[in-house]
Amino acid sequence: MVDVSDKRETVREAIALAVLRMKPATLRVIRRGNAPKGDVLGVARTAGILAAKRTPQLIPLCHPLRITGVDVTFRDDLGRGELSVEARVRTVDKTGVEMEALTAAAVAALTVYDMVKAVERGVTIAKVQLVEKSGGKSGHWRR
Repeated sequence: MVDVSDKRETVREAIALAVLRMKPATLRVIRRGNAPKGDVLGVARTAGILAAKRTPQLIPLCHPLRITGVDVTFRDDLGRGELSVEARVRTVDKTGVEMEALTAAAVAALTVYDMVKAVERGVTIAKVQLVEKSGGKSGHWRR
């Protein structure tokens, strides 16, 4: 684990994105909130928040951080059959929250898959990526 003792605490934020691809009919089920397992987006949002908070338990060399905020939001494009998951994580600490944001987005996407697999097994998690980060010595970065 990297020693961050000498680093300054700064306001830090990271935004990650996961994209799921599916049939438009499956996306309609998600929109209506009547999937066999219930409210897909509500459960996925909660799963993403919990995942951000538990990142150091999942990724061996991540520091436990004082997370000050986690937002998980969704956008869909029915024509393309895509659902985007955006996770935004904030802290005031000595190291960044990129891994927390990526973990939140990935787990929220996995939760969507779990909740709609009875409707469509072919749902694909197409990408998980860091979109933006700010704070710390390296400053601001945007994809």
